[in-house]
Amino acid sequence: MDVILLERIEKLGSIGDVVKVKNGYARNFLLPRGKALRANESNRKVFEANRATIEAQNEERRSQAQTEAGKVDGARIQLIRQASNAGQLYGSVSARDLAEALEAQGHKIAKHQIVLDRPIKAIGVQEVKIALHPEVSVSITVNVARSPEEAELQAQGKDVMAEMFEKDVAGFIEERDPSLEPGEVEADRSSPAEPETAPAEAEAPAAEAGESEEAADEA
Repeated sequence: MDVILLERIEKLGSIGDVVKVKNGYARNFLLPRGKALRANESNRKVFEANRATIEAQNEERRSQAQTEAGKVDGARIQLIRQASNAGQLYGSVSARDLAEALEAQGHKIAKHQIVLDRPIKAIGVQEVKIALHPEVSVSITVNVARSPEEAELQAQGKDVMAEMFEKDVAGFIEERDPSLEPGEVEADRSSPAEPETAPAEAEAPAAEAGESEEAADEA
């Protein structure tokens, strides 16, 4: 479907551009949100007649976005969530969660302005983009942890999961006596050697011989 853009759309075009998009994208996003018009003769005339107003309104929104950008850019959000020993969350952190956390800090950000490709499903620190306007974007830092103490370590740049893994591995490594020969284990040196015993089969012929002599004497 061909549409006339009413605002700049990233990777698509700027105000007044006529672009071809998929029907679903136009019907479900661009048209209902007032970001574009169907590119027919009637709408072209309407757009050209109102172009100056549309551009002025866009400039006003951009100015407001820049003001808000100065307040929210670089904001840090800390979220405490339950997670497994492997760091996987029991649930996830969505754009709605981030919008609520930002609102608690005094930033009015709509969830659709939060560019989150997929929900956050593991502990850690990551940068998240906030699109305040098609021409104004900022980023915030999201710190998801299992406790305030863990969040503080992550904020200091420490990889909590990597350190936990190293501790687990260290627990399986036994200290080795440097004086041991290659292939020798400590048990070989500390355990006394057991005395060799004569095979049980060797006693049997002797016993049989004694019985034969006794039988001969009785005869």
